[in-house]
Amino acid sequence: MPREFPIGLTPPDWLVRNLQPQQAPVNRSAVARAALAMTLPLVLGLMAGKPEYGALASMGALSGVIGDTADAYRMRLLNIAIPQAFGAVGIALGSLVYGHGWIAVAVVTGVALVSGMISTIGAVASVSGLLLLLNSVVGAGLPMPGDWWLAPVLMTGGGLLVLALALLAWPLRSGVPERTAVADTYRTVAALLAACGSEIPGEYDEARHTVTQSLNQSYDLVLARRARHHGRSPELTRLLAQLNAITPVVEAAPAANLSGRPLPAEIPAAVHHLARAVETGYTGPIGLDLPEPTGETSRVVNHALRHAAEVVRAPDVDPRGIDDRLGRPAALGVRAAHAARNVALSAASWRYGLRLALCIGLAQVLVSIITVPRSYWVALTITFVLKPDFGSVFSRALLRALGTVAGLVVAAAVLAEVPRGWWDVPAMLLLAPLIPALTPRGYGYQTAAITPVILLLSDILNHQGTALLLPRLVDSLMGCAIALVAGYLLWPESWHTRVGDRLADAVADTARYVESAFGEATDPAARARMRRRLYRDLSVIRTEFQRALTEPPPTGRRAAAWWPLVVAVERIVDATTAARVRVKHGASPPSEAEITHVALQLRDLSEGVREAETLYAVRTDLTGPANSVLEPLRQEVAAARAIASPH
Repeated sequence: MPREFPIGLTPPDWLVRNLQPQQAPVNRSAVARAALAMTLPLVLGLMAGKPEYGALASMGALSGVIGDTADAYRMRLLNIAIPQAFGAVGIALGSLVYGHGWIAVAVVTGVALVSGMISTIGAVASVSGLLLLLNSVVGAGLPMPGDWWLAPVLMTGGGLLVLALALLAWPLRSGVPERTAVADTYRTVAALLAACGSEIPGEYDEARHTVTQSLNQSYDLVLARRARHHGRSPELTRLLAQLNAITPVVEAAPAANLSGRPLPAEIPAAVHHLARAVETGYTGPIGLDLPEPTGETSRVVNHALRHAAEVVRAPDVDPRGIDDRLGRPAALGVRAAHAARNVALSAASWRYGLRLALCIGLAQVLVSIITVPRSYWVALTITFVLKPDFGSVFSRALLRALGTVAGLVVAAAVLAEVPRGWWDVPAMLLLAPLIPALTPRGYGYQTAAITPVILLLSDILNHQGTALLLPRLVDSLMGCAIALVAGYLLWPESWHTRVGDRLADAVADTARYVESAFGEATDPAARARMRRRLYRDLSVIRTEFQRALTEPPPTGRRAAAWWPLVVAVERIVDATTAARVRVKHGASPPSEAEITHVALQLRDLSEGVREAETLYAVRTDLTGPANSVLEPLRQEVAAARAIASPH
């Protein structure tokens, strides 16, 4: 039997959550690209007698490897090319102010402000802001070989090499990532149906959350590419129709789960069968081996699956009959202008930009006053740690410190035992693939993989050997300390700013969804978009809660206390959807008074969440006809209002 910790030595939950590796598949193609893209520049540099040039190009390739996370080719282009352009600007600015003392401090601090503000726009902008600041810090802290323009050209060339490798198969596999994403969505729906009526606590809720994330990703991929084709691509129109067709199955799942009985195994198997047809582009007859419906719920699921099968097998789809369930994205120029305006006027953008600039400015001032060899590493650490869109600042500081220690152990062996020169090539060939292989496991694992690679490249540039190791550890700990104190403790976000107000808004939106779900005047497409956006908002809130759970008290303890309310709100949306599906298939619709009463209780709950610092139980009078379709919904609302915080 495994030994258990004594009670006094049991690690706290927040620490266990931080150290627990995430379960994620390894992208074998990305592993191969990393090995080739980061090793080839070293080979070319050694052949030309300029190993430092090869090291710079390999550093640029490292930036491309970090951004090489998308499946769709168009998204790979955006995720790698745009950040590389910002990175080139950063390294050029840093090189121009290298050795200029306080001017360099002012410029890097200003870059940090801009980087922080644009990082709030979205995922691609966040990576772009990250590379802008990282490269400006490196340029201002390390002497670059050659003219000021050489380092930007070499580093951009390394990043574009990753992009070229990532796009090699585009002509042969165009559309495959989108088809795969839609097929994966069908598979998550199959898992959701298999979890209906499960006796395992939380299994259905987790499966529903996975479906929400998969639907979000698939709609984003398909709609973004369809907007570029102006809706004229038959393949994308068909994929969008297939996504819309699985929505009634998703809507039927809450009703099946509320019945309390597991669905027959043939139903999830039928969805897997449809997923294979979607993935292969099959358009022939699809025979579904479905059991005979025995009740209202099974009839709903059966009807939804047969409709989905008809859509999946259809070779041609009329684009005029397809609605965009999330709304078609605006043109890129319109979205860019809207994002720029939001950044300039957003208090959150200024708050994060100033927060990052303060930490980077403190680091630059500190290393200017105190003699710290190769001091750029302090600011690098802060840049990586202080990325709230990547996770909790506290968690990232902890994992950064632990990952750096693990990475330094590997780096010590490499720098001590591997001679500089051609032996760097096999060393890089072994180390580079670890970055995409370990990144999905968590930030600490990514740090452990990146650290020896950066130190190997730094040694090629400045030939310090193992003398690099101890200063890098001290620099990392200094950066983590600055980020924790100046970027975390001195900027305490209230619980309401971070989570409470978002959750209150979601509850208020749920009240509007309840009112629209049973009104004939509401457009079905608009109702579907409202439900999808509500689930998406709840998914974002769930992610923020999961980040808060990794922090020490009081934040972690409060997140744990409020977590049941997040689950309760998700169940309210499920119950509303289930009631709507029952009405659509013949059940008696609820009265206007019932709908108004439930919506009023939800609005009261929303105001309570917005104002309360501690959850407390609220007695509520939610009575109504026992045989009404809203009875399960009333029970869920009453359960949400009865949730109390432990004292």
